[in-house]
Amino acid sequence: MRITARRPVDVARKVEELVRTGHHAFALARVDHGGMLDQERLGAARYAAGLHSKVELEAEAPTALAIAR
Repeated sequence: MRITARRPVDVARKVEELVRTGHHAFALARVDHGGMLDQERLGAARYAAGLHSKVELEAEAPTALAIAR
């Protein structure tokens, strides 16, 4: 399931809700280009999901500069 919540506490709540409904794989949309906020969100999601779930950050979309190379 794709998680787009920005605040770590909201990410954890959403993951907990989804785990209760049987989901065990989560992808977090990047909101900080993989920076500290994304790392905090990732940690919150992993903690809420538990050991037997897969949680990862989505790959960042290539920028126009990178595409032009």
